Parts: sequence; structure tokens; C-alpha cells
Amino acid sequence: MIERLQAVYAIEAEIRGSPAEQRLAIRRARAAPLMEALKARLTSMLGQLFSQSPLAGAINYALNHWDGLTLFLDDGRVEVDTNTVERSMRPIAMGRRNSLFSGSEGGAESWAILASLVNTAKLHELDPQAYLADVLERIVSGRTKSHRLHELLAWNWKAARARSLQAAA
Repeated sequence: MIERLQAVYAIEAEIRGSPAEQRLAIRRARAAPLMEALKARLTSMLGQLFSQSPLAGAINYALNHWDGLTLFLDDGRVEVDTNTVERSMRPIAMGRRNSLFSGSEGGAESWAILASLVNTAKLHELDPQAYLADVLERIVSGRTKSHRLHELLAWNWKAARARSLQAAA
């Protein structure tokens, strides 16, 4: 069973980043037979086990949730597991825990603002340190006036930087 699941994950590693239609076609051709064989194996094992055993309970759980477990075989946009989503949520939980030690309500608010700026930069594929260093330098030096702060928002900053790099080339 582990080998079958490893083979499914190997297929997923090969097709990661491909268009949904291509992923779906490959999954149906290569992963679907593996999952069907896994289901057949689980079903046959169930008949050999004491119905109250923990393994029988685990197998029943998997079989009762089979449609959800195999949803990735019907939709190329769906991932085989939730690891990607869980990884994206982890920094939020870590930030919440870390902010407990901010010292005061004002410190917690400053922490939240900084975390928001850093994560916004990451979402826009910017280097947070370079972005924040440039933004702070522009504010402190007065190069960006208070009525033009909107220019320093991550998406505007990124576009302006791309234009200046393009003009320099």
C-alpha cells in the first residue's frame, strides 16, 4: 500500500506546475489504476480482519471517505493532499503565537503591521527586506511625500521598479 501511494506522489511530483487538463489526463491514465488497486487491496484486507480491530476501523474510514480521497482524479486543479494549504497557513499560526510576546498592545499592533507588510511583499514575489528597506528610506529621506504614499504599496512599488529597470536596460 505504501508503495502504491509513493507511486501516486511520484506522479504528482512529475506533473506539478502543469496545466489542470494535462494533470487530469495523466492522473486518469497513471494514478487512477494505482488508486483502484489500493481500494481493492483495502477491501480484501477488510474481509480478513476482526471487525473491531483498529486497522479495520482505519480501513473503513478510508473507504467511507473514498470519494474525497480520490477527488484529485476528477479535477486537475485539486491537489492530492492539503499540504500546500497547510504550509501557507503555518506562518499565520506562528505569527499569532509569536505576537503573544510583543510586550504590550502597541507592540502587538506593530508586530501585526510588520507581519502584514512582509507577507504582502511575499505574495507579490518581492524580497521583503529589499522592499521594506527601500520604502523606509524613501519615507525617511522625504523622496516620497505623504500624499504619494500609495506609490509605496507593494503592487505599485513592484510595477514602478519594473518600469525603471526596463527603462535602464
